[in-house]
Amino acid sequence: MRWCPTDSGDIGGSSKSPADSGIEATRRAVMVGRGTDGTLTGALEVFDAVRPRLFGIAYRMLGSVAEAEDVVQEAWLRWQQTDRSQVRDPIGFLVTTTSRLALNAATSARARRELYPGPWLPEPVDTSADPTLQAERNESLGLAMLLLLERLTPAERAVYVLREAFDYPFRRIGEVLDISEAYARQLGRRARTHLAQQRRDPVARADHGRLLRAFLAAARSGELTRLEELLATTATSYADGGGTVRAAQVPIVGRDNVARYILGLIRKFGHDLSTEIVESNGQAAILISRPGTAVALVTIDASPAGIERVLIVLNPQKLARFQR
Repeated sequence: MRWCPTDSGDIGGSSKSPADSGIEATRRAVMVGRGTDGTLTGALEVFDAVRPRLFGIAYRMLGSVAEAEDVVQEAWLRWQQTDRSQVRDPIGFLVTTTSRLALNAATSARARRELYPGPWLPEPVDTSADPTLQAERNESLGLAMLLLLERLTPAERAVYVLREAFDYPFRRIGEVLDISEAYARQLGRRARTHLAQQRRDPVARADHGRLLRAFLAAARSGELTRLEELLATTATSYADGGGTVRAAQVPIVGRDNVARYILGLIRKFGHDLSTEIVESNGQAAILISRPGTAVALVTIDASPAGIERVLIVLNPQKLARFQR
């Protein structure tokens, strides 16, 4: 059985604690289900109640929908095979199982990505497909943040995701990852320090959308100077072709270089393309398409200094969820 992340969900995380965000209501419903039905149907009901949260954890840990679904699938198999009558806290069991599976998967994924052809970018998700995916605390969901999370160790990333996206206390994070509370806090501090060194404060959501639209207009017009004015001095562009679509094999660095690369990419695509603003990972993004085929998804990361990063997903396998 394959679990689709866009059926319903909590991929956006929560700006409140688990108790405030409704997780306690889910927990009570799950506990009732555990006590009254020991069948596989009962196990499925329990799992479905928390599955969106499990996917949200795994996706942030891995940056890949397919890999996150595999982790959630394995968590389901373990839940199915467990003596559930002995599990006092089903949600705790499932979150712990998923987090540890994702931690192991992140370690192996890190080695594979060192051999990836060119820059690797996270697989985008269409967060407009379900209104429940909209959430206040979605910074850890953005493609630029997911890319930065790749620079953390798997353990640092796990702590950061559980703390910043889902507001778990460090004591609980320690229990989930089988480490001490003090070490969980230390990993959390390291993660925040590393990320702060790599990223300036992002602009507000409205300013992000305005900059994206201005970026699209400048790229369409072909005006180099207009495009350069939107970019930060140290702007960097990453293009992920996955080895199947021609793309720059290294990041393009510098305002002038990025602007020229973007205009060259537009010319390469030709004139039979359509562009539209869509929502990806909780933010506005540009979807570039030919009739029936998504060609690229472009998103930006911006600070008060301008657009810092341009992320271009060209890999067809990563665009499947944006086919129109």
